[in-house]
Amino acid sequence: MTRIGILAVTMSLLLPEGARANTAVPAQAASPLSAAAAQGQGGLRISRAGAQPSARGPADQFTGSVRVDMLFQATAPSRMSGGNVTFEPGARSNWHTHPVGQILVVTTGVGWVQREGGPVEEMRPGDVIWIPPGLKHWHGAAATTGVTHIALTKAVNSQAVTWLEPVSDEQYRR
Repeated sequence: MTRIGILAVTMSLLLPEGARANTAVPAQAASPLSAAAAQGQGGLRISRAGAQPSARGPADQFTGSVRVDMLFQATAPSRMSGGNVTFEPGARSNWHTHPVGQILVVTTGVGWVQREGGPVEEMRPGDVIWIPPGLKHWHGAAATTGVTHIALTKAVNSQAVTWLEPVSDEQYRR
């Protein structure tokens, strides 16, 4: 299966339970225009790179230098949004949870991810990390290497994340 197929299957895990049974991964991707037309929807929308300003990761949600570049906001009926997040060496998120889970697609560098009570896991370019709903976790760069990942989340009642306490230096050290 191609990385796109794997990502499509993984993204389908963010769908409500009843919708999963009807989710299929096509052998070949359909044309976005023909897919929109078949669903009776309007035209294509392209979000241009650089159209939204970069933002610094807030100090009450991250430790260290973090840049967030929103890729897209949720557009009804979808509740999914996506961002490109870059962590400088040693930077990391606070502990947090997501009501519908989260998908991370690592694009560059080397990073770490940890679920509460579990080991620190390494993540590298091409890795796709599925974080289940409600699982307390953190993610960020390795101590000496930065990392960038695409974060895909889905909101429930307009909330996509619950931020918790910072990851201590002791917890962060491998």
